[in-house]
Amino acid sequence: MGNEIYFDNSATTRISEEALKTYLSVARSEYGNPSSLHGMGKDAETVLKDARQSISKTVGDAAGGTVLFTSGGTEANNLAILGRAHAKPRFKGKTILTSAGEHASVKMPLAALADEGYRIVEIPTTGGRLDPEAILKLATPDVILASVMLVNNETGALYDVPAVAAALRRSCPDAILHVDATQAYLKVPFSVKTLGCGLLTLSSHKIEGPKGTGALWVDPGVIRNRGLSPILLGGGQETGLRSGTEDPPSCAAFAKAAAVGYSALSERVSRLTELRERLLATLASDPRLSGVRVNLPPVSAPHIVSLTLPRIKSETMLHALSARGIYVSSGSACSSHGKHGTSALSAFGLSDPDADATIRVSFSHRNTTEQVDLFCDALSEEIARLARF
Repeated sequence: MGNEIYFDNSATTRISEEALKTYLSVARSEYGNPSSLHGMGKDAETVLKDARQSISKTVGDAAGGTVLFTSGGTEANNLAILGRAHAKPRFKGKTILTSAGEHASVKMPLAALADEGYRIVEIPTTGGRLDPEAILKLATPDVILASVMLVNNETGALYDVPAVAAALRRSCPDAILHVDATQAYLKVPFSVKTLGCGLLTLSSHKIEGPKGTGALWVDPGVIRNRGLSPILLGGGQETGLRSGTEDPPSCAAFAKAAAVGYSALSERVSRLTELRERLLATLASDPRLSGVRVNLPPVSAPHIVSLTLPRIKSETMLHALSARGIYVSSGSACSSHGKHGTSALSAFGLSDPDADATIRVSFSHRNTTEQVDLFCDALSEEIARLARF
C-alpha cells in the first residue's frame, strides 16, 4: 500500500492475513460440496458448522440461533425483510417500521413491499437520534417487522435499538426486530440479547474478511414458528432458507476474521476512539479547518466521522485527496452512484447543498494518528486551493 492513507474502511476493508490464510487452506483441502454424502462433503460441512459456531459466539448467541450464510449484507437484509413479510399470508398489508436514512439494501426491499400493499413507516432520525416518542407512537399492534440499523453507515450514529425492541414487546405481538449490524459489527460491543432482535445482518468484508460473504443470524423462535420464508429457491441449503451451494472457504475466512476481531475488540475500539478524538481535536483547534463542520450524533460509533466542507462538493474533494493517495468517501459506497444527496444525511438534518459537500472518514484499527495528522494537513491545503475556484 506504500504511503497511501486509506480512510474508507466503512466501504470495505483489506482482507486480513489470518482470513486469507484460512481461505486458501480450506479452498485447497476441504473443497467438497457440503451437501455431498461422501467424506469430502462431510469435511466441508464440518467447516461450515465450525464457522457458524464461531460467528454465533461473536454476537453473544446463547439461545441456539441459526447463522445463515449469504452472498453479503445486501442479501441478508433482503432475506430478513422480504422473507419476514412473505412468511405468512396474514402479514399481507401489515405495517413495517424502519428508520429514516437506512441503507439502500433495506430501503429498496421495503419500497418493493410498499408496492405490494404493505405499510412502511419511518422513525425520524434528526440529529442522528431515533425519536423515542415516535417509537412508542408507531409501535402499533399491526406491526410485523421493524428493520433498524445499529450504526448509521454515513453519520456513524449509534441508535438506541433496544428501545425499539422494548416498544415492540409491549405493543406488537407479531413483530420481529431485524437489526442491520453491518457497520456496528466488531466496532461497538453488542449482543443479540441486549439488542432484543430476532434477525441480525452481518457482512464479512467490513471486518477484514472476503467480499461476497455475509450472514443472517436468526433467533430459534423465528425458525420454530416458521416466521421467515426463503427468497432463493433451489436445493434447500441453509435449513431451507437460502438455497445454493455454500462457499466453505469464504465462510471459514469470514469466521476467522470475526474470531480475531472479537478477541481484540476492546483494543480495537480503543484505537478507533483514539483516532476519532485526534481528528476531532485537530478540527477544533486548527484555524485552517475552521470552516469544516462535524456532523456529530449524540451517541456515535468510534470509526465514522461525517464532515461537511465549506462550499466544496464532496466529489471534488474526493478526487483531490485521491490524487494525493488519501482515500475517503462521499457517503455510502453503495449509494455513491446516485444522482441526489443521500437520504441518511437528509434524515440527519442536512440540506441538499450541505449533503453534497459532505465526506465520510472511516477508520480501521490499522490506521495511525500520524495518518490522521497528514489527512488534516492535506484537507486544509485542498480547501484553501479549491476555495479559489
